[in-house]
Amino acid sequence: MADRSLRGVGIGAKSLESEVGVQYADRTEAHYECPNGHTIVLPFAADAEMPALWECRCGEEALLRDASRPEPTKPVKKPRTHWDMLLERRTIPELEELLAERLELLRSGQLRRRSA
Repeated sequence: MADRSLRGVGIGAKSLESEVGVQYADRTEAHYECPNGHTIVLPFAADAEMPALWECRCGEEALLRDASRPEPTKPVKKPRTHWDMLLERRTIPELEELLAERLELLRSGQLRRRSA
């Protein structure tokens, strides 16, 4: 019985392809310097255009070594949040009044809480 058993490879665990005859693309390393002292080294294809700025893990913008900081093209617009859009439709006193009405209905038992 043991000589009839089939052996398999776990799906997704191993690749059945070999690296024989594979030619890798030429690469170059780009060094980015963060204002907080971090250095980022990223591999790029040799013919790729490297961006002057890269976001560091700390959230700051790291500058490509030996590059000048590019001029901002246009001012960055802050994204509108749900709260911003709500304030476009209602004022704070209106919102406080609506909240008081809903809390009163909830406390009186006319509204039931929804389970999350």
